[in-house]
Amino acid sequence: MTKNNSKHITIMIRNNLQSVRKHIPAHVQLVCVSKFHPDEAVLEAYHAGERIFGESKVQEMCGKYERLPKDIRWHFIGHLQTNKIKFIIPFVELIHGVDSYKLLVEINKQAEKANRIVNCLLQIHIAKEETKFGFSPEELLEILDSGKWKTLGNVNICGLMGMATFTDNKNQVRAEFKNLKELFDAVKTTYFASDSSFKEISMGMSDDFEPAIEEGSTMVRIGSLIFGLRTY
Repeated sequence: MTKNNSKHITIMIRNNLQSVRKHIPAHVQLVCVSKFHPDEAVLEAYHAGERIFGESKVQEMCGKYERLPKDIRWHFIGHLQTNKIKFIIPFVELIHGVDSYKLLVEINKQAEKANRIVNCLLQIHIAKEETKFGFSPEELLEILDSGKWKTLGNVNICGLMGMATFTDNKNQVRAEFKNLKELFDAVKTTYFASDSSFKEISMGMSDDFEPAIEEGSTMVRIGSLIFGLRTY
């Protein structure tokens, strides 16, 4: 990377962050989605004051954890395979996409081995696209009703996560976010009323974070608006 190019990237990322931050209230956490972006880009955001970064590939996240500052709080935001959980358990701060009870059990098992309590969000399928992962609302309530999750002492269920349909129909996107917030409120009241850590709703990305915040998101996952288009 040339010196001029590096300076250009520095200015771009800092300007982008300033622009994004203007639209994010203080009570909403920003997860800088750094997947597929180089260490240098992460460091530019880090030096601009950001500490929460999101990755979707286990190998990439582990490499960045090893190379980058240790006060970064790493969030895993991708589809997590059970055989790869053990690699991120020692350091991950939050796993966003827990989309099956089997996965939750395996996270608990690996967290117990590592003598850690790992924070998790339960992913809800709110989109009209079949390619998205997650529990249906009915599946979620069935699992919570069973009470089995209460025996998992090394996971801390902190809230829910969902991804809206990739569409230009803003009313549909807003309705999906609204549905997730209503589900969160019902689950909080019924199962986690006395649990102060069950408080997060992770919804909203670069294309739709503003309506997500308006509908109650506490955590937004933003990549391209900060780092530009990804290099695959």
